[in-house]
Amino acid sequence: MSGISIGMWIFAGVFLLMGLRIPIGVAMFIGGSVGYVYLLDWNTLPWLNMLKSIPFARLSNYDLVVIPLFLLMGQFAIHGGLSRNLFSCVAAFIGHRRGGMAMAALGASTGFGAICGSSVATAATMSQVALPELRRYGYDGGFATGTLAAGGTLGILIPPSVPLIIYAILTQESIGKLFVASVMPAVVALAGYFLVILLQVYRRPEIGPAGPRVPWTSRLRALLDVLPVALVFLVVIVGIYGGWATPTEAAAIGAGACGILAVLLGGLRWRGLLHCVLGTASGSAMILLVLLGADVLNTALALSQMPAELADWVLSSGAQPWVVLAMILLIYVVLGCVMDSLAMILLTVPIFYPIIMGLDFGMPDADKSIWFGILALMVVEIGLVTPPVGMNVFIVNRMAKGVSLMETYRGVMPFLMTDLLRIILLAAVPGITLALVHGMSG
Repeated sequence: MSGISIGMWIFAGVFLLMGLRIPIGVAMFIGGSVGYVYLLDWNTLPWLNMLKSIPFARLSNYDLVVIPLFLLMGQFAIHGGLSRNLFSCVAAFIGHRRGGMAMAALGASTGFGAICGSSVATAATMSQVALPELRRYGYDGGFATGTLAAGGTLGILIPPSVPLIIYAILTQESIGKLFVASVMPAVVALAGYFLVILLQVYRRPEIGPAGPRVPWTSRLRALLDVLPVALVFLVVIVGIYGGWATPTEAAAIGAGACGILAVLLGGLRWRGLLHCVLGTASGSAMILLVLLGADVLNTALALSQMPAELADWVLSSGAQPWVVLAMILLIYVVLGCVMDSLAMILLTVPIFYPIIMGLDFGMPDADKSIWFGILALMVVEIGLVTPPVGMNVFIVNRMAKGVSLMETYRGVMPFLMTDLLRIILLAAVPGITLALVHGMSG
């Protein structure tokens, strides 16, 4: 049997286990283990030796420390009330316009994503904060929940982003460069979402009525409330790319600063601190379990030679690079309908990355690696609002009493259309993604 055939059988086993509701980390571990032992003629001794070495090699990786630190930073932001300050600030400036409260929710999601790094957490937190206000001002249920579900996807695009960190570790890419490269795509995403809201309220004014105008004194007070949060974001990103702090050091600074802000501005106390620590431990354990499962799976795939054979087959097929890229992105969209973002990154990057790096897109390998990482992240982001799974849609809809799931899906569809247009734009014009990276390195 060829390496590609063996690899496909391993993937089929993993997907079958996932369909049986086995956790993704465990499913990858079982599939990888069976494949590994099969490739060695059912000799289990090398497998046992691998189980002894892989966990130590993974958990002793210094770069992974950045994940629990960024998770802790996000926990402080969630339990410290920083999300409410962000929403109040943006609403004070644009809430008096038609659709303004929805745009305020998107703006606050962007700011919260900059200190959280999780799409699901951003969607859940901003729903708790913004949904009551949107309902109070008479916003349509489907429009409001669709906006919040789409806004949550900004949590994994705005740095710090946990899936982007995982991509950097898998590909040995610079975390700082990936963070900087994600800024312009995030700005394009936010602009596209704002345009969707403006077009919808222009066509149907009743779905997003204007809120009250806030006096300038209140606006300035709200701006001062979120200034510390903006400074934390700048310190983390500038610290990483400016070279005076490693990603881990910058994450530690950001977590400490958010903890102080949560105590001073949000009234965080011992019980809330305990929730933050437990939430960080739970999230870190889940991610590390998935990473260990992915390591076993990727070791089996490497032994089968599937990634190398598949890359050689694609390169020798004569297919145009842009056609291959389009097929890979389409596969991501399909997988996003049934899988979560972290699982997609861990399962697909070891397969697709060598293929992309072997194709000629008219740019250096260093640029190509960063550009593909951002494209992959954006397509993974689409999966968070795509039926039949759409994790963000489920989370937001669960908090919206009286709004059906179908209404929320209808509300998110216009945002999904602008997501697809954005991916086409950034694929066709890589300079948008790479401009800040080149500017800061030049």
